[in-house]
Amino acid sequence: MGKSKRNSPKPDSNRAQRLAERRAAQRQAAAAVARPFEGLAAECDLVALREFVPSATAPLSLTASADRQVDLATVLPGAVAALVRAAAEPTGFVGAQVQFQSEDPAADLAASILWSQSAEPGESLTEAAAAGLPEVPALAELIDPKAALELTVHQDFNWWIPADVEPDPQVAATIEQANQAIMPSDRLDLGPESAGAAWWVDAGEKAHLRWVRPEDEDAVMFALARVHAAGGLHLGEGSRFAGSFRTHGLLVPVFDLDRERHASEWVAPATEFGARLQEALASDAPMSAEERRSRDGLRSRQVTLR
Repeated sequence: MGKSKRNSPKPDSNRAQRLAERRAAQRQAAAAVARPFEGLAAECDLVALREFVPSATAPLSLTASADRQVDLATVLPGAVAALVRAAAEPTGFVGAQVQFQSEDPAADLAASILWSQSAEPGESLTEAAAAGLPEVPALAELIDPKAALELTVHQDFNWWIPADVEPDPQVAATIEQANQAIMPSDRLDLGPESAGAAWWVDAGEKAHLRWVRPEDEDAVMFALARVHAAGGLHLGEGSRFAGSFRTHGLLVPVFDLDRERHASEWVAPATEFGARLQEALASDAPMSAEERRSRDGLRSRQVTLR
């Protein structure tokens, strides 16, 4: 007796499902904001705080009338999105490095800022989506887009607890564990003529300079190639160009450094390199064959953050 073909799968029965899944993935990828902090004067530091700076805080310049001050922090206890510190004048804190994040970190920060204005002292927000806000304005509408961050770089996480509060043993142990794992970091002050945000970090075996650049990614890569072809892709003795990485629509050149030298000792060499790079960025001359070879080689030197 022959089998019924009524329930037999068609050869392409899964094709529509696969196509729908592929299109959904494409829509999700398209929804990701390529350069979320574009247009903000603090863009490069926002990217640095979100990606690799261990411990830093900065008060935010809010554009609208606010009920309380809001400080940006690299990471908050538990990697929460925001919290309100109980004090005589409660202060809101929003985190750049969070446990749960969406495809748009700028929108997450905006939602966290708004939440911090009405939350009760002592409350915390696990993720920005949990703020339950029907509409979230652009981050540039909440903070002054022309304001740079007035950063305080910390070499520990003791700021998690107010100075007049005695933490319980479990919290104290958590802070101590975090302090032991922190990598000493500093932001190099290269003056007002310098573009982007240059951060020094002691990673243990060696130190690094990670320079978040605000220009178009391809333009920076071409400029690096010009500088390399001219023999200037370095910060002097004790330095080596390690490569670069791309994040949030920006290119970040990375240099390996002699860790025996203090961060401040790299200010002058970094300033000189910045001038060479700026000159290369301003050039509109056709690339030479050697510069094209340098560009192709540099593109293959991608570094990974640890």
